[in-house]
Amino acid sequence: MGEAWNRFRMDKAALFGATIIVIVVTAALLAPWVTPHDPYEQFFDGLTMEGAPLPPSERFWLGTDLLGRDVFTRLVYGARTSLIIGVVANAVAVLIGTVLGTIAGYAGGWTGTVIMRFTDLMMAFPALLLAIALAAILKPSLWIVAMVIALVNWVQTSRVMYTQTRTLAELEFIEAARALGAAWPRILLVHILPHLMPHILVWGTLGISVTVLLEATLSFLGVGVQPPTPSWGGIIFESQSYFLTAPWLVVFPGVSILLLALSFNLVGDGLRDALDPTQRGRA
Repeated sequence: MGEAWNRFRMDKAALFGATIIVIVVTAALLAPWVTPHDPYEQFFDGLTMEGAPLPPSERFWLGTDLLGRDVFTRLVYGARTSLIIGVVANAVAVLIGTVLGTIAGYAGGWTGTVIMRFTDLMMAFPALLLAIALAAILKPSLWIVAMVIALVNWVQTSRVMYTQTRTLAELEFIEAARALGAAWPRILLVHILPHLMPHILVWGTLGISVTVLLEATLSFLGVGVQPPTPSWGGIIFESQSYFLTAPWLVVFPGVSILLLALSFNLVGDGLRDALDPTQRGRA
């Protein structure tokens, strides 16, 4: 583990991504103390005489939105939404994918075939369209959106875990465990799962960037987290008609989404290279 940490520490791109993640997480956790205003407060002097949003100023650091609310404050509180959905949705997706993938890979036969054909069926549906359909059927909320994203994002993890488990199941130490009479749950939990942990860790990190982008997309399309709850995608959705007259309403949340997604990708790539140097440089 020490050697892996040293390799990760030497990856400047991964360290940059980790720094951005730490800053965003810290700001989100300390939002009441970091931000100068309430995210739902509509200021009477937060709009021009014509009713247009105010540009960035000393009082409103990133300007105001179409209702006179402080954009910086809503961005910081919106980070909570993105992180909660990103972490929770991806954790559930990785859990589902790992359970199904390992069972299919180890069991093989009809069990493995049925599980993987179901996985292929889920992969045939565009994830965004499926998420939109599920979100439209269910009443959108923070936790509903997280579960919807999890239900459409587990298939990639399942595929990876299936392939890795099939490889591990054919090794001699697994055959020895079977010969000694070990039950299949024990073999999966004690012998196979520890070897899958690096892959779980990497996919658990890389997948957060996907869930953050998908949450922003759903919110932008109006089927994600509903107003007035701050959400980066929701801020862009609410402000899209002001793109030319008040570009800061779109630019700042867009840059936030890009930076957070990029940071998790960089950290995920760094973890992959650190935990498995043979994969270094591969896409």
